[in-house]
Amino acid sequence: MIGKGKSKNKKDKLGNLTYSNKKLNTKKKINFLPWLFLGPSLLGFVLFYLLPFVNGLYFSLVDSPFNGRFVGLHNYLALLKNQSFLTALANTGRFTLVCVPLNVILSLGVALLLNQKIQGSNLFRTIFITPLVIPVASVVLVWQAFFDINGVLNSVIHALGLTAVDWLKTEWSMVTILVVYLWKNIGYSMVLFLAGLQSIPVEYYESARIDGANRLQEFFRITLIYLTPTTFFVFVISTINSFKVFRETYLIAGEYPHSSIYMLQHYMNNMFMALDYQKLTSAAFIMAVFIVAVVLLLFIVERKISKLIN
Repeated sequence: MIGKGKSKNKKDKLGNLTYSNKKLNTKKKINFLPWLFLGPSLLGFVLFYLLPFVNGLYFSLVDSPFNGRFVGLHNYLALLKNQSFLTALANTGRFTLVCVPLNVILSLGVALLLNQKIQGSNLFRTIFITPLVIPVASVVLVWQAFFDINGVLNSVIHALGLTAVDWLKTEWSMVTILVVYLWKNIGYSMVLFLAGLQSIPVEYYESARIDGANRLQEFFRITLIYLTPTTFFVFVISTINSFKVFRETYLIAGEYPHSSIYMLQHYMNNMFMALDYQKLTSAAFIMAVFIVAVVLLLFIVERKISKLIN
């Protein structure tokens, strides 16, 4: 027999036992193990990303890196009147508008071809993926020899009886950088599209063929629709990579290339060499805002397209 007052259990209206709140509200133990693994990454993020970001923002709002006086948006307004910066901004925007759609279209076309059961498809996949594992610096001499005024391409043009083109010193230099960009990025985008294509159920195409759909209708009504998330991701990655083209441009054309391929990164690199931190940080933040705006625009477009599809 249980003594009076020792049992803290109560009965509800139906006669079922209910346990005391003290037993139900057990103390939750804090698990420190995830934070132990996340710690190094968080520390690295704070030291190498967050602190430099805040420091750069401070430099862009003062008139001197040492004992600077707060000047607000003066550095940004002055930068928007700088002809070199405006040229770099226009070239970067123009390059992005051209290279990103080209990369998406070409990589999708290659993925559609290699997704078919054709002989040697594995070999071609390997060839397209190879630029991903080859450092650009190791092949820059090959590109210079190919596009030089006395290079391989001009030798072929001369053999055809045409006038040689100075690819790196004229308006054609933009085409040169575009070719290098596509060579570097088509393989990666192709892999993403291949993964998206292989995730589409085959039954959808079989049902469409039974209903009398042709190849073009299958492409627009099945393939493109189900590739919407992949296409969006490829657009975002291609846009971000287009802003990283400075590495290839710098290695091929040098610090001061032709004006048509003078990018934002060239301007920032030159400001860094001149120790002009105000222009450097202001240009970096304008570029960051530009990238964020483009990515947000892509998110909005993708969301509207998804709503239309669903």
